Amino acid sequence: MNLHITSYPQSSGPEELVPSRYALKIGEIDVLVVSDGVLPLPTTMLAHNAAPAERAAWLHDMFLPQDAFDWALNAVMVRSGGKTILIDAGLGSDPNLHLPRAGQLIKRLEAAGIDLSAVTDLVLTHLHMDHIGGLLVDGVKQRLRKDLRIHVAAAEVKFWEAPDFSHTNMPQGFPDALRATAKRFVSEYGNQLRTFGETQEIAPGVVALRTGGHTPGHSVVRIASGDDALTFAGDAVFAVGFEQPDWHNGFEHDPEEAARVRIRLLRELAATGEMLVATHLPFPSVGRVAVDGDAFRWVPVFWDY
Repeated sequence: MNLHITSYPQSSGPEELVPSRYALKIGEIDVLVVSDGVLPLPTTMLAHNAAPAERAAWLHDMFLPQDAFDWALNAVMVRSGGKTILIDAGLGSDPNLHLPRAGQLIKRLEAAGIDLSAVTDLVLTHLHMDHIGGLLVDGVKQRLRKDLRIHVAAAEVKFWEAPDFSHTNMPQGFPDALRATAKRFVSEYGNQLRTFGETQEIAPGVVALRTGGHTPGHSVVRIASGDDALTFAGDAVFAVGFEQPDWHNGFEHDPEEAARVRIRLLRELAATGEMLVATHLPFPSVGRVAVDGDAFRWVPVFWDY
């Protein structure tokens, strides 16, 4: 299977009026960014430590609504060294949270001609439900390989044994849903987990690196081949995090450390010119980072047709 060719839709239905997958090559490695949909959240989630007037000004400058807006949800498929790797698994379905426009990943993988049984490895940036919920959708586990390897930082699994939400700022219902989803996931997939400490090579040129911050075991995935490289940053970077890297996101369990991780990662990417993809940047979220004074600037790539 060549993921590079899957950017051309096999069919289109009336419900899919916008692109939901984007293919690119990182050297000899095939990469496919797939949209899991969008997640409407209150704008206070962007920066609960910012003055309301400053947050409102940023939203105004970005032509975004003041009360709530749609966060993108992105996952990535990778082919390297004979392995087919899925990085994060989307939200899945939680009817209690009323999020009908999210949880589209499984359907969109099917539309791209990707059989779940072809996935040899799964890398989880962390165990928040919008990164693992797709694995808990009815019928999905039965379609996955019995020998599927699920890679996640050991610190992340440990954290969810007794998670601390004291520094988060989430809408009502989310902490309980996050706890329940993580607990169910570990119960159902625990025997397939392959935990790592700080780094783990998943396939040639595909390496997971623990960053911490957002959650204690939060990790990013670097994909490199030849002169090309791309980092999937998970939840280390949000749209507001370029101009305001010190603003605290409501889902960050250690917001001060998350800000340090974000700034360090953005500095590295600005220095190298490598590409960046992140879970909650607008689809397809492929871009680069530039230094802009004391902050940063996101430079989206020109789409390659």
